[in-house]
Amino acid sequence: MNERYNSAAERPLARLALLAALVVGLLAGCSGRDADLDRFIDATKKEPGGRVEPLPEVKPYDAYTYVDQELRSPFVPGGSGGMNAGLRPDSKRNREFLEQFSLDTLKMVGTLSLGGNRYGLVSTKDGRVHRVVIGEHIGTNDGKITDITPSKIALVEIIPDGLGGYIERPAALGLNE
Repeated sequence: MNERYNSAAERPLARLALLAALVVGLLAGCSGRDADLDRFIDATKKEPGGRVEPLPEVKPYDAYTYVDQELRSPFVPGGSGGMNAGLRPDSKRNREFLEQFSLDTLKMVGTLSLGGNRYGLVSTKDGRVHRVVIGEHIGTNDGKITDITPSKIALVEIIPDGLGGYIERPAALGLNE
């Protein structure tokens, strides 16, 4: 059987009582979640504290005064008038045959001694073998042969330094056995 409320005033009171019961139930559920956290905090507070290491001693900074009259300029490579200030490739020199090949395309294939002179034997990509001596030029970077041994041909190249000048760079062709 359906029970009816006696008056219209009892309906809002019933809703209000239901809402109050719901709020009390929610609040009771929230308080239980913090119990674990409270126990952890209490246990942590009871533990002995750790030891903090002292800070390391700070050493005083030693200042350096740059005296420009005694030292080279830090803004000019090699100082003023460096060792190779006048170094340039000789543009008036007649080019030799092996100067048209880059060094990585040339191979040393041996040496030859004739009449007290030692010659280096260099092969090009097309398989031709050429005879070279100390003082000749090979490679595209003005490479001048400085020494010929049974295992390598040593040379010095003149390459741009990236600052408008040139530097000497040692290079070699090794014997591939």
